[in-house]
Amino acid sequence: MIEAVPGDKPQRARLVRAENPGVLTLEGTNTWILAELGADKCVIVDPGPDDPTHVSEVLAALEQWELTAALILVTHGHEDHAGAIDALFDATSAPVRALDRRWCRGTMPVLHDERISVEGLELQVLATPGHTQDSMSLLCPIDGALVTGDTILGSGSSLVAWPDGQLGPYLESLQELRRLAAAGLALYLLPGHGPQVPNALTAIDTLLAHREQRLQQVREVLDDGVSDIADIIDRVYGLPGPALQDAVVNQVKAQLEYLAARGVSRAAVAMAT
Repeated sequence: MIEAVPGDKPQRARLVRAENPGVLTLEGTNTWILAELGADKCVIVDPGPDDPTHVSEVLAALEQWELTAALILVTHGHEDHAGAIDALFDATSAPVRALDRRWCRGTMPVLHDERISVEGLELQVLATPGHTQDSMSLLCPIDGALVTGDTILGSGSSLVAWPDGQLGPYLESLQELRRLAAAGLALYLLPGHGPQVPNALTAIDTLLAHREQRLQQVREVLDDGVSDIADIIDRVYGLPGPALQDAVVNQVKAQLEYLAARGVSRAAVAMAT
């Protein structure tokens, strides 16, 4: 689905959403096309899944908006974001960059705090590990727009699945993004799934509060003497459906690892069982 982002801002972002809806992908994976006003060249963020239909829609969007891809950026290496890397690279010849060189094509990885300029479009690279070790976000300062990949979703909360996902770095990343929002530099969120988020600071504060609430729930269950991960899931999350079962197990492991590293001995016991 090809659409412009609603509202007056951000004006430099357009969306092509993959038709891969699900419990983890929400309405589908968002491929963002960023371009300076009046420019002929653009940056594609997150090629999306390895789906010929989605690739065709991205290419059709470039044609519709009379844009040429100058660069492809990948927020992290999960298949629903990075699966179409080679197809778009072959179709556009635009170099592909990411924090992890495994996802790069024709050039080198990006660096944290690197500034990228494409025909007047200015982007700042922000390493935001947590959802995955290679997660990054992108700030478009002139629009106050922050492309967040899966670090922040358009609704609900992102999966932090141990061991690649780690809660300590994730919370630190959220705090870094919150500082940008509190300073008025990040006003809008352009997430990897779900709709544009119009109030970045409120969304980040809500997400941080939710994460702390979950950690407190896990602490309370551990204090009750529960150490089996299946029992922790039952007490904290209820009974997740089959599509979420493995994801929730690994998310609880991430919570336990975080608490164990901060001296909660029962969490270390639960991780070992």
